[in-house]
Amino acid sequence: MTPASPSAPQSTPPSGPAYRPSTAKRAQLWLAKHFAMLSAILVLLYLFLPVAYTFAFSFNDHGKTNIVWQGFTWEHWQDPCGVTGACESLVTSLQVGAISTVVATVLGTMMALAMVRYRFRGKQASNVLIFVPMATPEIVMGAALLTIFVQGFSNIGINLGFGTIVFAHIMFCLSFVVVTVRARIQSLDPRIEEAAQDLYASPVQTFWKVTFPLILPGILGAAMLAFSLSFDDFIITNFVSGNENTFPKFVYVASRRGIPAEANVIGFSMFVIAVLLVVGAQVVSSMRASKYKS
Repeated sequence: MTPASPSAPQSTPPSGPAYRPSTAKRAQLWLAKHFAMLSAILVLLYLFLPVAYTFAFSFNDHGKTNIVWQGFTWEHWQDPCGVTGACESLVTSLQVGAISTVVATVLGTMMALAMVRYRFRGKQASNVLIFVPMATPEIVMGAALLTIFVQGFSNIGINLGFGTIVFAHIMFCLSFVVVTVRARIQSLDPRIEEAAQDLYASPVQTFWKVTFPLILPGILGAAMLAFSLSFDDFIITNFVSGNENTFPKFVYVASRRGIPAEANVIGFSMFVIAVLLVVGAQVVSSMRASKYKS
């Protein structure tokens, strides 16, 4: 019998104590791991702090001014129109927003389609000029529009008021609609439309059956953006509104003596409605995406 070969030496664990990072080191590691999440939370808190203030002071049992907390009450939520001019200005803002959104969305969608799908003289200049209203300061645009309306529209019997507000809102919303819808159209494959035409679909059928459903999410997003910009605008509206009162203008005037709690009720309600619309759109989009995948 051959003698057994000696076994290989086995490694033994170090006898020293296991390494444990210090408390400061563990805190640094935890902070580095969760830095992005903490930053996002802080940013959201910063953004929603005014919203929280608006919600809290909508229940304030204030006197002449709604600046210092006086006590809790449900009275303002039971009668949001208790302050003169609050609901009237809200209705005006909703009407202006609806009209300007519809007109700007229709015109902007047609302009976006023309800029992406067709070639024409001055196309490059149009692509540049469409950004001019977006880059122009609102106070400059408001003063320019006021000059145009006073010198031009007054000669044909149109005074500052509801019509001039709608005209101004259509003008600055149009650029945002064009940019939003154009981005959606550029992401589509034009061969899809060509395939529909190869299957003997007319240009009208191709648009309504193929192109329009594909760009509809972009159109809806542009419409929501246009409405929010129109409803929220104060600077340009203040120049061209004359004696017409919109909700942002009402809030600005009321802020000089303390914004009434009824304005906080209306403002927070509009915020909740906007959030619900965005969440609903995301849910519908997710359901459609999961349906297509399945």
